Amino acid sequence: HQFYYMFGFLFIVFVILTVTCAEISIVTTYFQLCYEDYHWWWRSFCSSGFSAIYLFLYSILYYYTKMRIDHLVSSALYFGYMFLISVGFFILTGTIGFSATYIFVHKIYSSVKID
Repeated sequence: HQFYYMFGFLFIVFVILTVTCAEISIVTTYFQLCYEDYHWWWRSFCSSGFSAIYLFLYSILYYYTKMRIDHLVSSALYFGYMFLISVGFFILTGTIGFSATYIFVHKIYSSVKID
C-alpha cells in the first residue's frame, strides 16, 4: 500500500510547485507593471523558470557530497542528464508562471474601462 501513497504525495508536491510558481511570477509581474514597465512576457517566464538553476546547483552539491563516481564517462552522463532534466524543469515551471501571469494580466486589464 506504500506504492499508492507515493503518487498522492507527489501530486500534492506538484500542486504546491504549481501554486508557488504562479504566485512568484504574478507578484514579480505586478511589481513590474506598477513601475510602468510593460515588457513582462519573458520576465514572467524566467522568474519562475529560474528554479531550475537551483535544481542544477543542488545536483552538483549532491554529486560532490553523496555520490562516489570515479569515471569521467559516468560523471559526464550524470551532468548531461541533470542538465537535460534542469532544462525540462525550466520549461515546465516557466510555462506555469507565464500562463498564470497571462491570465492575471488579462483579468486586470479586461476590467479597466476607458472613458
